[in-house]
Amino acid sequence: MTDLPPFTAAQRKWPNVPACHGWLSLDRRGDWRLQDERVTHPGLIAFLNQNYRSDPGGRWFVQNGPQQVFVRLACTPWIFRLQADEPVTHTGVAAGPVTDVFLDDGGSILLQTETGIGLLDDRDLPDFLARCKDVAGKPADEAVLLATMTGTDGLVFWRGLPVQPLAAVDLAFRFKFDPDPQP
Repeated sequence: MTDLPPFTAAQRKWPNVPACHGWLSLDRRGDWRLQDERVTHPGLIAFLNQNYRSDPGGRWFVQNGPQQVFVRLACTPWIFRLQADEPVTHTGVAAGPVTDVFLDDGGSILLQTETGIGLLDDRDLPDFLARCKDVAGKPADEAVLLATMTGTDGLVFWRGLPVQPLAAVDLAFRFKFDPDPQP
């Protein structure tokens, strides 16, 4: 979770600006969306990335002057891409070492890092899966991955870490974030 910055001059000048809900979202590929339209303007993307944070209740938002614009999350607060086999957040920051790897019941790969929990961008799945090994150290086949996803006897490793099954419905509760903050 990101600590809140000290009050800005704008927040002191306009302390009663209402928060904004339902306008901004983060999709499963780490793209920002305003009213479900993908944001493509580089300056706006940079602004959103730079001002993205969370409050103590696990609600993610973009600080826009005195206003908090809460973010609806398609999956997790972070979307990771693999660069040189290391996760980088959708905001372009190194996520830090991976401590846990999960495969949810929908087939999504989730990585726990020092930055937090994040969904692996689906464009990186082929490379991720190519590096998965079974208990014998051989490339993991589809049957072993399916067994892992369903929580049966499969055992798959990625970079020496076991790929753990996870129910998608438990994701927000387990990792303490609000996927759709409301007033």
